[in-house]
Amino acid sequence: MTIPEIFDNFNNLKVLIIGDVMLDAYTWGKVERISPEAPVPVVNVRSREIRLGGAGNVVMNVQSLGAKPIICSVIGADSYGDSLLNLLKEQNLSTEGIIQSETRITTVKERIIAGSQQIVRVDTETDKLINEAERQILANKIIELSKEADVIIFEDYDKGVLSKELIFDIITFANDNNIPTIVDPKKRNFLYYQHATLFKPNLKELKEGLSISFDVKNPDELTDAVSILKKTLELKGVFVTLSEQGVYIDFNGQKKAIPAHIRTISDVSGAGDTVISIAACCLALGLSPELIAGLSNLGGGLVCEFVGVVPIDKELLKKEALLSL
Repeated sequence: MTIPEIFDNFNNLKVLIIGDVMLDAYTWGKVERISPEAPVPVVNVRSREIRLGGAGNVVMNVQSLGAKPIICSVIGADSYGDSLLNLLKEQNLSTEGIIQSETRITTVKERIIAGSQQIVRVDTETDKLINEAERQILANKIIELSKEADVIIFEDYDKGVLSKELIFDIITFANDNNIPTIVDPKKRNFLYYQHATLFKPNLKELKEGLSISFDVKNPDELTDAVSILKKTLELKGVFVTLSEQGVYIDFNGQKKAIPAHIRTISDVSGAGDTVISIAACCLALGLSPELIAGLSNLGGGLVCEFVGVVPIDKELLKKEALLSL
């Protein structure tokens, strides 16, 4: 499959995303004085904005690639939850996989920014697991919606949507129905993703998840660590992002290290979300491990050139892929 054919075929994909969707809120202003009440700056607000965050950023990246994303999550039955649903609708995104819960709050990460300086971040969140009734409703929704899915992404932020039981149920269903699964893990559920198709930790998550230490610059030590992970979770494949060291993939009989592209790095926020979105679409198309890793590595580097969390520019990625892959 040629690069243009790959990008054309992205448009035919349906991608199911399960995980912790949240809001990123931004308040921009100017500081001209210190508060008389306490030694803190007074921010005179100029503008406010809310954006999809967490697993919502994966949704935006999948949509930018031309595929159809469907997010499955549990949020609060509160004003922030309503705002999140409105954001999805404004972006022409499906809300049918979202459950609003009376027992939870919607996760919001609010950044107060003066000029170009972030003054403080205020988080509104819970990380307790969704209750059993909610888990059953969510599992049923996922199974119903995944019947047409080409790939399932687990986007875990440790906020309680994903649990050991839900992960087991959905991976079992996916494997029984030949739907590939790809995982962006966090620490709490790290060892629960047995039998997933492709597991994508970063270097820190790999070390902490297995409680091991190794020299990433030593190829043999990295290969051994990935082999341990693959065997421990009985995974079909592992794809590790290594920041400035690039990426490493062990999948379908291939083991390949790909160095990072030299870039002017402005902001690494959201790069992991871009990487898993591209990798998921490539996995759904049955591309080679080298192409999965190469395209994902390219996209992750590209979004780091922009300030803030931005979805991948499909045409820019295609242009770079034609030049370098």
